[in-house]
Amino acid sequence: MMGQKSYLAMRTRQEAADLISSDIKELVFAAKKLANHTIKLGSLGFGTSFFEWIASFAAIYLLILDRTNWKTNILTSLLIPYIFLSLPSLLFSTFRGDIGKWIAFIAVVLRLFFPRHFPDWLELPGALILLIVVAPSLFSSTIRNSWVGVVICLAIACYLLQEHIRASGGFRNSFTKAHGISNTVGIILLLVYPAWALVIDVL
Repeated sequence: MMGQKSYLAMRTRQEAADLISSDIKELVFAAKKLANHTIKLGSLGFGTSFFEWIASFAAIYLLILDRTNWKTNILTSLLIPYIFLSLPSLLFSTFRGDIGKWIAFIAVVLRLFFPRHFPDWLELPGALILLIVVAPSLFSSTIRNSWVGVVICLAIACYLLQEHIRASGGFRNSFTKAHGISNTVGIILLLVYPAWALVIDVL
């Protein structure tokens, strides 16, 4: 009888040890899985932020290039909502604060009272700053930080690319005409950020 009780006690302790060992293994596996997912999501988030900066600077670069082979100002003006929706949060919050308000105030004063001292090439950048400052939260927060803003950016980039290729006389000419390469590469960079952000959003 004593031997049976001793055997049962040893068996109980062995089962308890096995259960604890199994739980520890599961915890270790879960911790590794969590670490892998964290690293993956962190790298994806970094990629999105990186492409966001690249796309914003590409749009600003295209906006600065007034002397391009584009035939209409409509194409250039479409870069304003693109920059508004894709501008990194750090820059957007900076321009939405007092700095942007002062820039917008000076631009409006110059445009109203000193039009001769307000060059034409400053109209679109001034409009962008003014848009960032006065935009309601529906656009500055809700749409900007959602997939809707990403889709709008993608639509603008696709439209600009096909219009640029059409104005250049074909895809090949868009890489060979004056400023063709810089414009084409710049517009392709506009496509990268929204496409990447949509893929990450789906995943």
